[in-house]
Amino acid sequence: MQNIIKDKTFGGERPLFGVLDTRLENITITDGESGIKCCGNLEVDGCKFYGKYPLWHVDGSLITGCYFAPGSRSAIWYSDNMVMKDCVIDGPKFFREMKNLSLENVLINDADETFWKVDGLIIKNVKLCGGTYPFMFSRHIYVDGLESDSKYVFQYCSDVEVHNAKIITKDSFWECERVTIYDSVLDGEYLAWHSKDIRLVRCHIAGEQPLCYLDGITLEDCTIDPACDRTFEDSRNINAVIKGPITEIKNPISGCIKADSIGKVTYDEFAIGHDCKIIGA
Repeated sequence: MQNIIKDKTFGGERPLFGVLDTRLENITITDGESGIKCCGNLEVDGCKFYGKYPLWHVDGSLITGCYFAPGSRSAIWYSDNMVMKDCVIDGPKFFREMKNLSLENVLINDADETFWKVDGLIIKNVKLCGGTYPFMFSRHIYVDGLESDSKYVFQYCSDVEVHNAKIITKDSFWECERVTIYDSVLDGEYLAWHSKDIRLVRCHIAGEQPLCYLDGITLEDCTIDPACDRTFEDSRNINAVIKGPITEIKNPISGCIKADSIGKVTYDEFAIGHDCKIIGA
């Protein structure tokens, strides 16, 4: 870093346009749009952002201890090679069309339409609150420590690895490919419908009608809440080992489901050609 800008307040349109190789310390972006745009190789520490679109087209940045107010909507787009730590975000629609983004110890209080089309995302100890459709169309994602109550998380994603998450949602992991989830709680409606190559290891699954219309689903030492109904409907290539009971299985196509005990198994009249092996104690 060659330059330092500190203890200043900026407003209006693009006041820090084109800044390179600079540390921004304890600055405030008040109003206007695009406070930091078309910049590169920045350190941004202890700053506050109130205006719209404050960090667009920034290549190479470390953002630490910053606050993004509700008015800083759509704050970070088209910015590659970014690391963010110890920040609080109150604005919606963050992080779009980006490559190589890493977040650690970040609280997002309005996760509406956040993380869209991100290629290369690392998340550690992140909390998402509210909003809909975070992670849409993103790929190459690694998560270790995620708490989320946002709706419709992880849709149209690929190459995802999740550890130690608690996800309470309405629909998740739809139309995804190559997803592995370890040691997590997945609670919501319609988990992983229409997805391919999904693997869950030591997870607890709760909610309505999970794991349906899948092609390739592996469960290793998972538990399924007794309230789950119509599990595995029209799913194929199942390899499920479930600890404890499963209440209801409906119309699985192929593979093997093994649990300590099996409740209701239903095959509808027109479920022709379904040949899934079901094993209970």
